Amino acid sequence: MRSIKEPERIPYLATQVAAPYQGLRPIPVSALLDNVRSLYNVGAFFRTIDAAGCDRLYLSGITGRPPHASLAKTALGAEETVRWEHHPEPVALIRQLREQGAEIAAIETSVHATDLYDWQPRFPVCVLFGHEVDGLADSLLDLCDTHIRIPMLGRKHSLNVATAGGVVLYELLRKYRALISPRALLDAGGIRP
Repeated sequence: MRSIKEPERIPYLATQVAAPYQGLRPIPVSALLDNVRSLYNVGAFFRTIDAAGCDRLYLSGITGRPPHASLAKTALGAEETVRWEHHPEPVALIRQLREQGAEIAAIETSVHATDLYDWQPRFPVCVLFGHEVDGLADSLLDLCDTHIRIPMLGRKHSLNVATAGGVVLYELLRKYRALISPRALLDAGGIRP
């Protein structure tokens, strides 16, 4: 496990519009990248994991890891603040996360996939992203509790893996915030049942 360097300034959190997000970090969401070949995509995941306040990033297979200049170029320092771990073989990690109560979700279009916006995740959740061309290996897909697809309305049927990560992680932030916001307001005395 890598140590975390705290950022000196977080401008968004200093504004009033950030109030609904106070107390949410880290959200109980992690991501596993398996065999993601582009260091730029990996760097973009570091940056998104940081921005969405997710718990951690797992890297497996051939997925590159810090320190690396190409990764740092898109991570913009997030590789220094995000908790991350490298696991050469992800199967044991997935089993461990499941034993700890995490829902394991493959972000993969398949015949039995649930639409991202219809999915009601069980937190904590770990979302899996695979190789840019081949996706996730069958051995990993078989271990997942659910398969999630992002709606594709255009002529193309896929997104860049880092773009897909951004879509999914921010939808999980939205869903987690909606789940805990009423409870947080109750605790603060703002609403009565």
